[in-house]
Amino acid sequence: MLPFPSPGPTPDRPRYRTETVPPHTPLRPVWACRSCGNPWPCPDARLLLRAEYEDNPPGLSIYLTGLMFEAMRDLYHLNPHDGQSPREMFDRFVSWGPFRKPATEPRPSADRA
Repeated sequence: MLPFPSPGPTPDRPRYRTETVPPHTPLRPVWACRSCGNPWPCPDARLLLRAEYEDNPPGLSIYLTGLMFEAMRDLYHLNPHDGQSPREMFDRFVSWGPFRKPATEPRPSADRA
């Protein structure tokens, strides 16, 4: 039998902090936001993470994908029967990130030229 994997690194981002409001970091193993109680990443955490990783989108992708894996394991152990599907977890953790190509400008039509 394989050993049970240990919890991964502590999710410490976004790093923006104030003295009066708890950080928008995940509370494990339920993966709720420590500050607002919404499922993490909450809207505020998403904004702060985008700002923090503005110059490093691949780093944000790697960070979020690793946390998605950790959350899938934690949430499955809490409730193995009716948790979120892998697709729902991907949408929650990764798909909102700044990884899509920007929309292109529409091509001018032949009658406008």
